[in-house]
Parts: sequence; C-alpha cells; structure tokens
Amino acid sequence: MGFDITSALIVMGGLGLLFGAGLAVASKIFAVEKDQRTEDIAEILPGANCGACGAPGCAGFADGVVSGKYEVSGCPVGGADTAGEIAKIMGLDAGTMVAKVAVVRCRGDHDNAVDRAIYYGIKDCKAATLIDNGSKGCEYGCLGMGNCVDVCLFDAMIMADNGLPVVDELKCTGCGACVSACPRGIMELIPKDQEVFIACVSKDFGKAVKAVCTVGCIGCSMCSKEKITPNEIITMDGKLPVINYDKINDQSTDLNNAVAKCPTKSFGTRGGGGEGVVIENKIEETAAV
Repeated sequence: MGFDITSALIVMGGLGLLFGAGLAVASKIFAVEKDQRTEDIAEILPGANCGACGAPGCAGFADGVVSGKYEVSGCPVGGADTAGEIAKIMGLDAGTMVAKVAVVRCRGDHDNAVDRAIYYGIKDCKAATLIDNGSKGCEYGCLGMGNCVDVCLFDAMIMADNGLPVVDELKCTGCGACVSACPRGIMELIPKDQEVFIACVSKDFGKAVKAVCTVGCIGCSMCSKEKITPNEIITMDGKLPVINYDKINDQSTDLNNAVAKCPTKSFGTRGGGGEGVVIENKIEETAAV
C-alpha cells in the first residue's frame, strides 16, 4: 500500500512538472508583447479615468491610441499639450485641438420659471423625468437636482440657491461628463474662446414658452436675420437658434447685435453673473443669490 501511494505521488509530481513546463513554454510562444508606446502614453495622461475620451479609463485610451481606435487628440482633459506629447510618441501630427468649456443652457431659475407640481422622490434628474417628465413647467428646463454636479470629477460645478448649476471655468476641463449626465440636454461644451451661447433648449412655440418661463426662447428667429447676425453665424433648427461657432471671426461684433436684439434675453454670456456660468472669483457670490 505504501508503495502504491509513493508511486502515485511520484506520478502526480511528474505530471505537475510536465504541465508546468508546458505552460511555461506556451506562455513564451503565445506571449503578446506590450507596446512600449502604450506605457509612455499612459504616463502623460491626466489619470482622471473620467471616460470622456470614450475609453473605460486612461490605460484603455492609451492602448486604443496605439491600436488606432482613438485619435491622439482624444483626451479633452489633457488638452492640446497632452495631445502634442501623444502625437510625438506616435510620430503623428496632433492637429488643432479646440479647448472647450461647459455652459448651462437654461436660465429658468426659481424667479424666471414656474413649477407645475411639487416633486417628492429621489433627488435625481433622471428619476424625476420618469414621473410625468418632471415637475417643472417647461419640459425642457433644468430640473435642478444636480446630476451634472455629482458626476463632475474636477469639483468644477455647484448647485446655486436659484436652482441652477454653476460652472467654475477655472476648474472645468471640458471632459463632457456633465453633458452626458443631463437628461434634458441642458449642458453643452462650447469653444473656450467664445463668450455667448443660446441659454435655452426649448422647442415649443412662443406662447407655450412664455407661459412657463420669462427668459425662454420663443423662436422668433430675429437673431438669425442677416442684418442682425450675417454670414449664417446663427441659423434656426426648427424654433431654436443655433450658433455656428466655426463661422465666427470676431466675437465682439458677430454676436453682440443678436444678444441686444433678443426680446426674451435668451442668450447666455459666460462670466455674466446669474446666468449659470461664472469664473472662480464670482462663484461664491452667485451661489448665494
């Protein structure tokens, strides 16, 4: 009996050694060699793992750049400098990368917009929309529950007392997480060198808009008229104006007329206190309004 056990142990040990050697040889034969460029790119990325690039994290983005899945300029958080460094590693041209910043396309705060009901439930914008599309009179307006603030990894947003989110431009990286989080499409990224944006996303007719919000766009199309804003810098998408930023040459002259002529003051201006987007030295003051 002792001999049988010893023999079995020897056989099992031999098989273990044989299989181990086989696995070691197989690991060498079938090994996937790691591209050094992947590690080099991963080292220069911000490390936020925010997913703004479309990858599940910075490591995934680095691997995707090397495999050709993502562009070298695909990291909005890193910006142009990071894109340039990645391009050098890849031996490519980074091209022109437009820096962007988040804006709040709604001015329907407690004073300007009405509620049609009182909401009791989870403090979550997506959850609120499931109950008769939210309690706000305007079915396109900001619900004010802060989903956009909660997903910001850079502490660049707060909820002001007026019921609208506020963007701290000095901290905003333009990652777009807030844009994805908003079920109403209120958040948008615009070029950082532009000051003006359409602060409304309502697609209703003028009478319906005025019934629920005093600063909502009524779709009059005045801002898109050639004599007000030439060269199709503003065009109409149904009842809502669209700013074509790629056609703007001089911010000071191209949009000022439109802002001045708007009968409902539906344009937003970055840094214009109370319109949802302020720079850091104004953020506390706005939040207290």
